Amino acid sequence: MRVLKLISLAVAVAYVVSSCSFFKKGGGDVSATTGWEYNNPDNGGFEVAAEAEQATGPGLVLIEGGAFTMGRVEQDVMYEWNNLPRRVTLPSFYMDQTEICNVDYREYLYWVRRVFVDYPEVYMKALPDTLVWRRRLAYNEPYVEYYLRHPAYNKYPVVGVSWLQADAYCTWRTDRVNEQILIDEGFLELNPAQLGEDNFNTEAYYAGQYEGMTKKKIKSMDPNKEDRNVSMSDGIMLPRYMLPTEAEWEYAALAIIGNSIDERIYNRKLYPWSGHYLRNPDKASLGQFAANFQRGRGDMMGIAGYLNDNAAITSPVDGYWPNDFDLYCMAGNVNEWVRDVYRPLSAADVEGFRPFRGNVFKVVERDADGRIAEKDSLGRIKYRPIKDEEAVGRVNYQKSDNINYLDGDIRSRVEPDWNVEDPKGSTAMYYQGKGEKGDGMTSLINDRARVYKGGGWRDRAYWLVPGTRRFLDEAKSSDDIGFRCSMIRVGSTTGL
Repeated sequence: MRVLKLISLAVAVAYVVSSCSFFKKGGGDVSATTGWEYNNPDNGGFEVAAEAEQATGPGLVLIEGGAFTMGRVEQDVMYEWNNLPRRVTLPSFYMDQTEICNVDYREYLYWVRRVFVDYPEVYMKALPDTLVWRRRLAYNEPYVEYYLRHPAYNKYPVVGVSWLQADAYCTWRTDRVNEQILIDEGFLELNPAQLGEDNFNTEAYYAGQYEGMTKKKIKSMDPNKEDRNVSMSDGIMLPRYMLPTEAEWEYAALAIIGNSIDERIYNRKLYPWSGHYLRNPDKASLGQFAANFQRGRGDMMGIAGYLNDNAAITSPVDGYWPNDFDLYCMAGNVNEWVRDVYRPLSAADVEGFRPFRGNVFKVVERDADGRIAEKDSLGRIKYRPIKDEEAVGRVNYQKSDNINYLDGDIRSRVEPDWNVEDPKGSTAMYYQGKGEKGDGMTSLINDRARVYKGGGWRDRAYWLVPGTRRFLDEAKSSDDIGFRCSMIRVGSTTGL
């Protein structure tokens, strides 16, 4: 009897050991659910790349995520009540260390003019509006002529760029970075002569609609294919560069890692630096302003011999001290576009995790056979908003355009339904004069109003506080609004 028990125990131990070994293999070469080998043509050729952390793209800094209090951190002297404090959480992401500068944007313009030589309207559409420098009763013509082009201003932030232009720049940058990655990895030849729709586009490459000057492909494990392009599952190319969300921008600007111990924030920040003063407290730079802003009416830079911020207009993008995330000029110099559509009540409506207002959910266009439709004349994959009927039955969203979701009460939406009885009797504060009862009504707040933050060289200190927010039409621009890009982080929070 004892022998049988020992045999049974031995069998049980052997089974547990073999099971553990099997599941351990599942994390590498063998599936833990089917027992089939990965990357084996004899088993069908299902390919699994080795786990690897996301690389940091050019110009970016990793921003470790966490919870923070987003919103107003000082008295609302403008009485706008549009950014009430609330606790939110952001996962880790990447942010440009500096604002996009003139030489960065000129590289983009040069590429667009060279590649889309047959589509001059693309280049004209990308050009910044240098006339933003003009003032009726000021002589700013030298900036109109020199600011964007002269090498003396190479490292100064680009201005005169609308939200739409900044967003297009992010798309272009994504493709150039991923193209260079494929060149460095030996999959593509360097091809400076690409034109029109034959330019490299990340999504078109994934869809098999870009050939270019291919140097090599990956040998396919699929027994029905000889080779293949790099795919997203290989983890070689990077995610998109995008404008940061308002929450991402504000979190990165505050950089609360500099005034916290463990999970205790011992001194809530007002600006991107510690304390409530505007001057640098460090001995080596004692008394110097920590940002480029307007100290008082007509005082843009101080007096000769002791210039308070050493900048009459903008300054180089790394001209001041970085915050605790190592980001430069998150206050002052130029305001910066963020991705969100502006609504005063967003603080009360948005989610507590990755808050954002501006979702218009889209899907890739496909042909009758379900294949991805042919790319457009600029070489990009075509998207369309989802149809409302395609969202039927979904709990998380019911239609494509969610910009106005929870946008106040019945009549405070951008597109109110006048036939619906509103028990509160409120007015249509965002209404644009459409409909029988809305004739003549208008508002600056609409679906084209985009948020910008950070304060600029023309602004007083109030606007340097990350919690303050303003808005402007996405097609308009200014001499004190620029931008920087962000990128999501996939995988682990810290990469350690």
